Amino acid sequence: MTIRGYALDGFLLALVLAVAAAIVWPWPGASGDKGGLLHIDLVATYGVAVIFFLYGLTLAPERMRQGIGHWRLHILVQLSTFVLFPAVVLAILAVVGRYLPDTVGTGFFYLAALPSTVSSSIAMTSLARGNVPAAIFNATLSSLIGVFATPALMAWYTSSTGEGLPLLPVIGKVMLLVLVPIVIGQIARHWLSGWATRHIKWIRLADRAIILAIVYNTFCDSMVEGIWTSQKPTLIIEILVGVIALFFLVYWLMQIPCRLLGFSRADTVACTFCASKKSLATGAPLATVMFGGSPELGLILAPIMLYHFSQLVIVGFIANHQARLAALEPAE
Repeated sequence: MTIRGYALDGFLLALVLAVAAAIVWPWPGASGDKGGLLHIDLVATYGVAVIFFLYGLTLAPERMRQGIGHWRLHILVQLSTFVLFPAVVLAILAVVGRYLPDTVGTGFFYLAALPSTVSSSIAMTSLARGNVPAAIFNATLSSLIGVFATPALMAWYTSSTGEGLPLLPVIGKVMLLVLVPIVIGQIARHWLSGWATRHIKWIRLADRAIILAIVYNTFCDSMVEGIWTSQKPTLIIEILVGVIALFFLVYWLMQIPCRLLGFSRADTVACTFCASKKSLATGAPLATVMFGGSPELGLILAPIMLYHFSQLVIVGFIANHQARLAALEPAE
């Protein structure tokens, strides 16, 4: 599938198929304690560390250094990711939250607390002829900050809603399953960076396979426990409308400081793309660390999954429009 020059890989289709398989025949993919035959939960559990090891292995610090100088843009993106997004979602939930299941509200705030994407932010910024070094720096920095910021924000939110998410145990698990593998991956770059570069396609395939296993296991458990059958049929449509509205609201809001700060078109592209995107690649594995084997994890992940679909399609069209604008700019 292609959006005018940007190829949407098979990962999107695979996500749809994984969820469909969980709906049609959930028992094989359910956790072992629920009678699952495939024990996918073991892959999902230990695969989290593998995902973040691979992230550390492929994280090139020299690429970040190229975009380090534009400090106003960096601050703006990180404030949007971890302050503006949660504030907007809290305001929306204050108005419409009573019409949604509490777990879906938690899912929307979890979406808001996640870091920006890495690969798609960079790819879309490149397609739009934006400031790619700035996009690389901000997307990577966002992922590293999210290791601590996301659990802290979720601990605050769940305590304020009476659910409770113990911060210190969660931070401990995040350190063990997320931060330590990233550090080990960075150390391994001294010996494996060349190998990782040559086999980047296989590394991404392994990374996405583990994410698919997490999503499949999560939705299988939710179906076995009857979580989705107890919800109204229109819930998915409501979530989809909500995430699309959320994207456009944040994207529009970020245009304002970009204009006030006098950013160029290329800088504005990098800023708005990085600041309005959220990472399913981080969100799916991190959710298993933070929320454990909760059968309602499918409801929590639903907003970020639908946001992931929506942001790729929407930003794909915006990126192509920006590329056409860039082609009209006078050559320097």
